Amino acid sequence: MRPKQWVKNVFVLPALVFDRQLFNIPALLRTGLGFILFCLLSSAIYLLNDIADIESDRKHPRKKNRPIAAGRISVKFARIFAIFLLLIVFVCGYFLSKEFLLIALLYWITNTIYSKWLKHQPILDAITLSMGFLLRVFAGVSLIEVERFSPWLYVVATLISLYIVLGKRRSELNLISNTTNEQRPVLDGYTIPFLDQLISIISATTIISYSLYTFSAPNVPANHTMMLTIPFVIYGIFRYLHIMQVQCKGDTPEEIFLHDRPLQIVMALWAFTVVLIFYFT
Repeated sequence: MRPKQWVKNVFVLPALVFDRQLFNIPALLRTGLGFILFCLLSSAIYLLNDIADIESDRKHPRKKNRPIAAGRISVKFARIFAIFLLLIVFVCGYFLSKEFLLIALLYWITNTIYSKWLKHQPILDAITLSMGFLLRVFAGVSLIEVERFSPWLYVVATLISLYIVLGKRRSELNLISNTTNEQRPVLDGYTIPFLDQLISIISATTIISYSLYTFSAPNVPANHTMMLTIPFVIYGIFRYLHIMQVQCKGDTPEEIFLHDRPLQIVMALWAFTVVLIFYFT
């Protein structure tokens, strides 16, 4: 079920925070439940993907140790449990919000199409994965009565997710190039210089988009204090770039966010500053 990857579902939370409803208990509870349901949904998809990728995972230097690929869990049991999780998500999602249910269904369908076809198409594979992050943001919006959520945040969320996905592809390519293992077909459509160019474009565009949000969005404080958060975003992007290109990591983004102390500190400072500006100024 890969619980470490549940950290990706924090993309459900921006609507709650940036619409200034963090201390609205009903909204907080609905968003929290939505977060849990997306964790279960993503876990079901991980199980189904591991079943579909069982042969290629067995050739991968790290993925070969996954329970299904290693034979510690049977394919039949994994499939039944994945269906059970999907039923929980869709039934609970229906009672939580019909819009949330539709987004969850779209997320599942998109990932199914990705697993069957799009994951083998360079560039489209990265865009599809980033759309999964964007759907999480939409899911968070669907759970509460949003009044001040800026469209700029959809743009920023898409760009950040693309940045992470492309970094993952770069690290996978770098890892495979240093081993004798057969690489996934989609990696044949990438080179490290090409990915570095894409990452440079995305990182610069992310900084510009977030900066524009901090002073042009209609819901930010009129005194432009949100611009004080820009340095944290710049450092975070540069730190992740350092991890990708200098430390040659990035194939497991969840491990980076859970263990890289400088990145954790800057994200905590950014979050603290955002809450302080939005709720106490």
